[in-house]
Amino acid sequence: MSGGGRSRRSAGILLYRRTGDKGLEVLLGHMGGPLWARREQGAWTVPKGEYDPDESALDAARREFREELGLAPPDGEAVPLGEVRQRGGKIVTVWAVEGDLDPEAITPGTFTMEWPPRSGRTREFPELDRVAWFGPDRARELIVAAQAAFLDRLAEHSL
Repeated sequence: MSGGGRSRRSAGILLYRRTGDKGLEVLLGHMGGPLWARREQGAWTVPKGEYDPDESALDAARREFREELGLAPPDGEAVPLGEVRQRGGKIVTVWAVEGDLDPEAITPGTFTMEWPPRSGRTREFPELDRVAWFGPDRARELIVAAQAAFLDRLAEHSL
């Protein structure tokens, strides 16, 4: 990384499918844990996760898909959608992959955090507490603001 500070980097796969009646749909995950429990707008994300500089971003995206959803990412062309910088400074790189999966089939990975705050107790929460398919307009309303660029870039591809 150039410059003084090291930015956190995250990579993910935006799964998409074409349906006869609804057109294009994308799979998003609702962020798990108590901080997001009552939020919808801005609380949905591309399944993704952080990676170290010695791992390729695409390998990390595939690994994180598996870790976050408990399912292997589908085979198929990974269409690069570039990167965005989120409000907190994290740089997110995403690929679109065509495929289908049943949201009920996921087995989310978990994380541990102190909850309630300053209680000294730790609890385990799902990384993503639910996943769902959305059309582009609804996805744009729900996704983390910076990640909406990935929806635009997906629409620009003649997929």
